[in-house]
Formats: sequence, C-alpha cells, structure tokens
Amino acid sequence: MTTPLTPDDPAAATTPARAHHSARAHSFNAAAAQYAANRPSYPPALFDALEELTGRPLKGARAVDVGAGTGLATARLHERGADVIAVEPGAGMATEFRRTLPGVPVVRGDGNALPLAGHSADLLTYAQAWHWTDPALAVPEALRVLRPGGALALWWNTDAHDVPWIAESARRVDRHFAHLNLSAQKRDFDARFADPTGTLDFVHREARWSRRVPLDTHLANLGSHSVFLTDTEERAAAFFAEERRHLLAVFPTGRVEETYDVHLLVARTPEA
Repeated sequence: MTTPLTPDDPAAATTPARAHHSARAHSFNAAAAQYAANRPSYPPALFDALEELTGRPLKGARAVDVGAGTGLATARLHERGADVIAVEPGAGMATEFRRTLPGVPVVRGDGNALPLAGHSADLLTYAQAWHWTDPALAVPEALRVLRPGGALALWWNTDAHDVPWIAESARRVDRHFAHLNLSAQKRDFDARFADPTGTLDFVHREARWSRRVPLDTHLANLGSHSVFLTDTEERAAAFFAEERRHLLAVFPTGRVEETYDVHLLVARTPEA
C-alpha cells in the first residue's frame, strides 16, 4: 500500500507511485465546482451516530472539519448547530468552499500539521479525507488539538458492491485502470487502517443510504474521483461514453439510484 502523503509533501514526487499519489491529491482543485455539484452528501443517520458515539450533541460543539473540500460535510455539521471551522489544503477547493459557505471560516492546512491551537476542539472530523494524511503525523496532531474528552471522527461514503449494477460498474472501472491495480488500493475501514500504531480506540458504525440522481449527475460524480481527474481526456471520454450505454440499459429513464454504505470511525480522548 502506498504511504499516504499530503499534497505539499516534499517527498511526494520522489517515486512514480508517490508522484501519481500527489497528482491525485492535487487533482480536485481544478474540478472543485464539479465535485461540489455532483458528489453525494451524507445521511442524517451518520450525524445521529456521531452524537451517540461522541457522547455529546453537535449543537454548540467546537468542531474542525479537516480536508473539508467544498464543504459537503461542513455544511451538515453547521446545520446541526456545531461551531465549525474548516481546514482545507487546496486553493481551488477552498475557493469553492467560500462560495458555497460564505459564513463558515476556512483556513489552509492539512491533517499532518493542523494550523490550530492545542486543546481547542471538541471534535475533529475527516469526511473522505483521512486517506490523504499520514497517520503517523495526523494522529498526534489530532491528540494535540482535541480537548480532553474530545473525539476524532473519520467517515467515508463507499459504493454498495452487493448491488449488482454497482458491482458491475466497479469491475469496469477496475479494468479501465488495470495499470493502477485499484483493487489493491481499497482499504478496510477499520482501526488498523485509521491508526496503524494502535494509539486510538476506534468504534465503527455503518449505515446504508441512497439517492436518485440524473445519469449525467452520476457520471459527473464518478468523474470527480481522482483516478478519472488524472486520466487522459481521451481515455476518460471513451470510458464514460461506454458507461453511459451500460447504465441506460439498467436505468432506461435516465435516473440512477446510487446506494452507499457510509463507514464511521470514532475515537474519544480521555477526560481530564
């Protein structure tokens, strides 16, 4: 497994694998509007579970959403009443964040070196973002920034591969990127991945949810993933033309039902 690197890591381009990882991390900035318009958000059940596992309501909590991107998760935290600040390394993503959430502060930075004072947050969240960090750096940073009794929460929307059409689509993506061996890069969403040192005691929750979207939205969502953003235009165009044909056979009305399993990991820090 490639060691995760931040976009600004000076070692990011020292090997072809790391250079590609860095390119993927940077790729979202040029596609921030596409990301914001088409990526799925997160279900209410996720935030209910977050409150249960952290032992406190989101309302009034001092929360930091790290790797906030265009603010999909930040917006949901803000709606639940959290006093939230966003941390985002990418200029393009931060610009889109400010456009969509002008009332929420966002600062430039990443999880490996948080631009925050010690013991200043009740909750640190990483939505689709922890895999861009180096846990050897990000875990100590989380412990530095969290208050006693605070919590680190990581979550990911993942495709529900037990749904036949989703599994078939995933196999087509794997074949398209056979040279990248994407299957080998897929991670279990458990404590061993989140914190290989075993410092944190994570609790895992999973919730299934779905949304119905136009086919164009589904394809744009898929195209906003870093593997496609770093693909050549010709290869990507050919793939999406063929994928449209496959999906119209399954969804002739042109509306796609995407099904997700959202995985949540929460670790609490000791009380003072």
